[in-house]
Amino acid sequence: MGQDIALLDANILYPAPLRDLFLQLAVMDLFRVRWTTAIHREWIEALLRNEPHRNRATLERTQTLMDQATRDSLITGYEAIILTLSLPDPDDRHILAAAIVGNCNVIVTRNVADFPNETLASFGIEAQHPDEFLYAQLTLTPGLFCTAVRKVRARLKNSPYTVEQYLAILKRQGLIATVSELEQYSALI
Repeated sequence: MGQDIALLDANILYPAPLRDLFLQLAVMDLFRVRWTTAIHREWIEALLRNEPHRNRATLERTQTLMDQATRDSLITGYEAIILTLSLPDPDDRHILAAAIVGNCNVIVTRNVADFPNETLASFGIEAQHPDEFLYAQLTLTPGLFCTAVRKVRARLKNSPYTVEQYLAILKRQGLIATVSELEQYSALI
């Protein structure tokens, strides 16, 4: 199997613990990530709704840094096919359109039910929950995955976290199987 090309839904880019882990894994080339400016706009707007004290310019700087840190991550030119697609939630059609144009084989989202397999399969795409996707990546390359986790945890200097505390954060993000598997590697993270 070749390297996954994963379109990340906005609900993966916010909250920050998921975004940080996915980006570190992508920067280390465990898989390739893709997104659009519309997806960036979605996660930034969601964060500002929930945390209005945040600074939009700082979040837009994060967006720019994300685009610069990952190769070929920004998908453009997908808008023309949005209206030709059918999904349970029409507002999600831009996600599928971007995945098609971006040659992605997986859409990583917390809303897997919004992307029916029978619809996605005809495009060679599947929807996966972040736990399912990350668990698969961990089992493929445990050493590199643990190195990425260690790097993310080491960057949390304002509030340093023990391995157990950091894994608890990931578990609260719904990464149950991934954390369960990571626990055996705690000395490496």
